[in-house]
Amino acid sequence: MALRHKSAQKRHRQSLKRRLANRSKKSTIRTFTRKAVEAVQTGAENAAEVQRKAESLIDKAAKGSTLHKNAAARKKSRLAKRLNKLAATDAA
Repeated sequence: MALRHKSAQKRHRQSLKRRLANRSKKSTIRTFTRKAVEAVQTGAENAAEVQRKAESLIDKAAKGSTLHKNAAARKKSRLAKRLNKLAATDAA
């Protein structure tokens, strides 16, 4: 990148590093969300544990600046709603 000022160059380097870190965290959240849904669908014993892990990762992402707190709350809510719906259909 042809940035002229030293401070702009440093800022660019920092933003690239943060972007990679944030992408990694978001990917992990998506992975554990998928695992939680699969665990409930298959009736696995560790479904609650996987759900807790996914929610924990979402909370940690919101604590930093990876996710906005409202986006994190929305993700957790939608995950819980989805898992409860799946559990209800499996029980019936």
